[in-house]
Amino acid sequence: MALIAVAADKGAPGVTTTAVALAALWPRRALLAEIDPAGGDLVYRSVTANGRPPDPSTGILSLAATARRGIAAEQLWDHAQRLSGGLDVLVGLANSDQAAGLTGQWAALGRAFAELAQSPHQEVAADVLADCGRLDAGSPVHAVLPHAALLLLVTRAAPEQIAHVRDRAAALHNKLHGQQRGSAQLGQPQIGVVLVADPQRGERVATQVNEMLIASGTGSRVVGLVAEDPVGAEQLAGRRRGRLDRSLLVRSVRRVVADLHQVYRSELAPSGSAPTGPQQVPPPVHAPPGAPAGPPPGYGPPPGYGPPPGYAPPPGYDQPPAPAPGARPWEPGLSRGASG
Repeated sequence: MALIAVAADKGAPGVTTTAVALAALWPRRALLAEIDPAGGDLVYRSVTANGRPPDPSTGILSLAATARRGIAAEQLWDHAQRLSGGLDVLVGLANSDQAAGLTGQWAALGRAFAELAQSPHQEVAADVLADCGRLDAGSPVHAVLPHAALLLLVTRAAPEQIAHVRDRAAALHNKLHGQQRGSAQLGQPQIGVVLVADPQRGERVATQVNEMLIASGTGSRVVGLVAEDPVGAEQLAGRRRGRLDRSLLVRSVRRVVADLHQVYRSELAPSGSAPTGPQQVPPPVHAPPGAPAGPPPGYGPPPGYGPPPGYAPPPGYDQPPAPAPGARPWEPGLSRGASG
């Protein structure tokens, strides 16, 4: 299992929406952690399993009170709350002023997340998806990143946002992996770009962005397309009724999850497992029942994005997977989750 960081360079490209959707559709047990030092949104826009808003004092804030004595991975669950759809979350800080309580503790937080993801104890282990918010040069969240297996930079298709994410990816590549081209392939975290775009033109934009990232030597690539779906985002935030499982947002994120587990199968492999080659990812255990399969209209990955030539899925891959220990089926109730 692994720590996956989700962040943006600037603006509001939908990092929280993407992080919540990824965690809800993740095929293994997942813990969503809001570690945006500017403050989180889940406490204001979500409902827990008991029908009440999350307790703002239980989460990253309460964890900060014990951080100076060290953070044991299993203690993270003492500060987690469960949303109405079954997703476990560490709600974030209320504002940037509270971030002072974690001064000097961000690296310890990253280690705890990584240790939780790699724990050999099934009752404790979980993949951690961390909503990092805006990842500018001065963000203290940089201390968490070396402990992540994968860093996903979320951006919209506007030219200025694409330019910013290209520059940020290059800076992160140099900071985390050194100046040499290609060195990011040898270390963690791997850097991927998730593009939020109109599904009808997503393939063309993804191809252009991917070519730009490769040509500029950023050490990153486009790893998925999330549908720009305002209605789906409103449903995920609980501000609109409807079949969230049929939304373009959920359909596209389901494809992103499957692609991530295929492309980064070594980094995202469960602790103690040994990947034996390319594997097709079965339908996630969190996927809503009856949700349409396949990508949204207009979706298409860039050239060269997919399994190598001669690939054939392993026998029986299309059979329903056995639920992972501790995993809970995703429920429509998560539509009262968060947006960002």
